[in-house]
Order: sequence, then C-alpha cells, then structure tokens
Amino acid sequence: GVFVPVVITIAVIATVCWLIAGQSFGYALARGISVLVISCPCALGLATPVAIMVASGKGAKAGILFKNAQAIEDAGKINIIALDKTGTVTKGKPQITDIIPYKISEQSLLEFAYSLEKNSNHPLSEAIVDYCEKNNVLSKEVNDFQSVSGKGINATLNGEKIYAGNEKYIEELGKIPEELKEKSLKLSTQGKTVMVFLYKEVIGIIAVSDTVREDSKEAIKSLQNMGINVVMITGDNKQTADFIGKEVGVDTVIAEVLPKEKSQIINALKEKGRVAMVGDGINDAVALTSATVGIAIGSGTDIAINSSQIVLTKSSLMDVVKTVKLGRKTLRTIKQNLFWAFFYNLLCIPIATGMFVSLLGWELNPMLGAFAMGLSSIFVVTNALRINLEKIK
Repeated sequence: GVFVPVVITIAVIATVCWLIAGQSFGYALARGISVLVISCPCALGLATPVAIMVASGKGAKAGILFKNAQAIEDAGKINIIALDKTGTVTKGKPQITDIIPYKISEQSLLEFAYSLEKNSNHPLSEAIVDYCEKNNVLSKEVNDFQSVSGKGINATLNGEKIYAGNEKYIEELGKIPEELKEKSLKLSTQGKTVMVFLYKEVIGIIAVSDTVREDSKEAIKSLQNMGINVVMITGDNKQTADFIGKEVGVDTVIAEVLPKEKSQIINALKEKGRVAMVGDGINDAVALTSATVGIAIGSGTDIAINSSQIVLTKSSLMDVVKTVKLGRKTLRTIKQNLFWAFFYNLLCIPIATGMFVSLLGWELNPMLGAFAMGLSSIFVVTNALRINLEKIK
C-alpha cells in the first residue's frame, strides 16, 4: 500500500527529470521503466507468504497443524505458556489408588460411587466406573443428575440427594470428619486427587492418581531453556497441584481454578507478555480462545480443537517445544527476507534512476533490471525453503 505508490512516483520523477535535463524521450522513459522493473515488489511480496507456506508444510510433517498464518508468527513470539494439568501435563487417564469408607463398608461406598459417577464423562468419573465394572460392583438407579462445574456432581437416590466432589464443594453441604480431612490432605500431598462422597452424611473418600506424561518434564525444561515462563493451571486442590508442579518443574502453579476462571487467568498473564494456552478439554475452550495463541492436544475434545489455532496430532508436549522453535525460525526467515528485499531496493532504485551516470557512469538497462529483480525473488524463495532443512528437535 505504501511501497508501490512511492516507486511509481520515483519512476515518474526520474523520467521527467531526464526530460528536463535534455535527454531524449526514449532515454528518459528507459530510466523510468528501469525503476519500475527493478523494484517490482516480487521479493517483498514473497518474503512473508513463502516462509509461512514452507513452515506450514514442515509443521504438518511433524504433526503440528497451523490453522492460519498468524498462528505461526504468534508461536514464535510467545514468552509465557499456560498448561492445563489433566490430559496435558498428565495422561488424563486416572486410576483409583485409595478407597476409604466412613461408617459404611467399602463395597457400599463403591456402589454409591458407581451409581452416581456412571452418569458423568469426567476422567475422574471414568476411573471409578472402570474400577467398579472390573470388580463387578452393583449400581443403583439415580435421577436428576447434575454436574456443578469445577466442584462435583449430584443426583437423587431413593429420594435422597447424593453428592461427590472436592472438599470445598462437600463442606458447603455438610461437615467432613477430621480424620477424613487428615487422610485427604495426606493423599493430596502425594499428588492424588481426592473425591468426597456424601449421602445424608459423609460416607467416605476415593482417591485417584493420574500419571504424568513421559515427556512432560523434558518438554517443560526445554521451554524454560528457551526463555519461556511455564505456568500450570488446574482445578485440583493446592497440595495435589503443587506435588505435580514440583514433579514436572513448572515455574508457577495456579490451583483450585474453576473453568470460568481460566480465561481470566489467561487475560491476566497476557498483561505480562504473549501467552500460549495448551489444553485438551471442554473446560479449556474459552481459555484457548482468550490466549494469544491456543494449542490443542490432538487427543482432546472436539470443542478444544475447534477453539485453538494450533493442533498437536501426536498429543505430546515435546511438540509444543517444536512449535515454538518452528515459529521462531519462521520469524527469523521472514525478517531476513524483508531485509534483503528492502536492502536490494534501496541499493538498486537509485542506480535505476540514473543518479550515478554522471558521477560513476553507472547506467542500468531495463533488461538487466528485470534480471536483478528475478534474482532477488529466487534468493527470497530459496531462503524460505531453508526452513525445510531445519531439524526440529
């Protein structure tokens, strides 16, 4: 929008000046044409899109899908990465580790838990359902099932309400015995997620543990070595979150976060820099949209994938590292291309106008100008293709 009008103006001025200087119309016109030909903005126009196109292809081969060009540029500029815990840092497939009934038998606690949890599709619920199915636990019919986002679930069983959720949720409904609180705290400090069950009164707790992905610690360390601040966001209680955060080595842990609060946290982080949000669940959708760039784990929910700008098909956190490296390499290439395109024009346009004819005898034939313009485009395209040679480790 600026370059082309300026060049046309320079070409017209050069032609008029040579006519005023007494040169023939053909000579003056040749100078104007030389300016137009040598500054034909092919190199300038190719500098960014070719690099973006090559980077998109390189990313696709590595299992990184960029939905638009802006996502590649943003990936190269981020300095804060926010990671969802369940399904991102961890595998998202928790298993039951502890069953602690209170005033009822273990079998009865499992039956109550199974009857309620089989109506939910939360990973924690799935862990209980899988365990109960494998151990032939009986279930009862419940009605009026409800899910309270970020807190727990409830339903009606035999005319009485039954609840399951975190301590904060259950304490709003009834008193949790001190001995169960102590056991819950101990389990939480071991990195386990504790669910409390209430039916008329508290009937026990069930703890589940989610395994950390094999490459999470390595990926987080690599990101930190690249100067990126890594934040882990989770709805788990502080003890569990701190345990996992310490295990994988994140810089900051933000725990006990409700789904609706995730986007608020992302917006707060954006005041400190460019933020990438990495998540996989329905609860992460708004946060993925709020971030500078949203990165979805390929094994996640459809809504998370649709809300993000980048999708990692291999569901590996190491691909987040590759994404940032590819983005930074692309940005460097774009800057190199733009520098070359502008430097070439700044150097050649004065020669094309004939400014150095009387001083140095330099005169540019329009055909040589076309040749130089072609060479500049070849240089820019070749430089962009070097992205393909980059080994993204």
